[in-house]
Amino acid sequence: MTTTTLTKDQLALAEVTLDFAQRHLAPHAVAWDRDKHFPVDVLRKAAGLGLAGVYVREDHGGSALGRADGVLVFEVLATGCPSIAGYLSIHNMVGWMIDRYGDDGQRARWLPGITSADTLASYCLTEPGAGSDAAALRTTARREGDAYVLTGVKQFISGAGASDVYVVMARTGGDGPSGISAFVVRSDDPGVSFGPDEHKMGWNAQPTRQVVLDGVRVPADRRIGAEGDGFRIAMNGLNGGRLGIAACSLGGAQSALDRSLAHLADREAFGAPLLQAQALQFRLADMATELAAARALVRQAAEALDRGDRTAPQLCAMAKRFATDTGYTVADRALQLHGGYGYLSEYGIEKIVRDLRVHQILEGTNEIMRVIVARGLTEAAR
Repeated sequence: MTTTTLTKDQLALAEVTLDFAQRHLAPHAVAWDRDKHFPVDVLRKAAGLGLAGVYVREDHGGSALGRADGVLVFEVLATGCPSIAGYLSIHNMVGWMIDRYGDDGQRARWLPGITSADTLASYCLTEPGAGSDAAALRTTARREGDAYVLTGVKQFISGAGASDVYVVMARTGGDGPSGISAFVVRSDDPGVSFGPDEHKMGWNAQPTRQVVLDGVRVPADRRIGAEGDGFRIAMNGLNGGRLGIAACSLGGAQSALDRSLAHLADREAFGAPLLQAQALQFRLADMATELAAARALVRQAAEALDRGDRTAPQLCAMAKRFATDTGYTVADRALQLHGGYGYLSEYGIEKIVRDLRVHQILEGTNEIMRVIVARGLTEAAR
């Protein structure tokens, strides 16, 4: 991580977050992955540092930081464990959505618990038949007097079953984006249930389940924004979420690069440390260069989102695509540099590779990121 462009406050934020990652995440990451353990107690320790309400305003316990600060936080957290950093990114995305689009009563009701991590939060957009084509979702919210009745299934929900609240996108109107609204659903609302914990390649330190909504009745004051605002809320949330996942890829890959340097310095072959081999030095140089380029793009996109730049959605898509592809490639090269040791779980490198692979899929696949970028280019050319 380069520090030359960071402010004093950002340097202090990075130092505190790195200390947390090294003390509370890194020593346990391999065991959490092996045991599929979701460390809620550690999430609450992170909340004590303001890391569960990074973007939430201070009146309800948030840290009121910008996206340029947030990508720094999630990159550093991911050096300790990309899976836990990824969940915290999603939890913070939900907090931002409620803080940004909720009314005063909703903010007062939900945000204190979210910022303290006493209330864990998940985001429910994807469905079994609506992934990349999110506007085709089929979960319904039927108005009945002063309530809505939600019915449908949400797929691949991070934190499902462990989280307490879920921001759910459901159809209140006709087909397409304009018929979608956003709701807060509690885990203990009658009619809410969860599928089995999915068996995954990576991200094993957090649960992933279906969220099943079977006639879930929620008061109308659980709707976030107006009817028909849900898709806009969801997409604006994902702009920031994509930056969070991009930053997690940077952190995981940086950790893999740092471990490779240490391994090559320690290991000898043909009478000399492997680190003296020029071919391997070139490989390390390429890894470092590509990470620096990805980091610069992530920061550019974060600053554009903070400014409200109209090109921010395209920049966020560029950053997510480039940083997650780069992060996975760097981690995979790091495994190769470790030789057989990289393939052993105790070294933690293969876990990073497995964790970072899903970053190219979630928060919008990297193919969809290309669609967003191309759309921006073609619209500008008209």
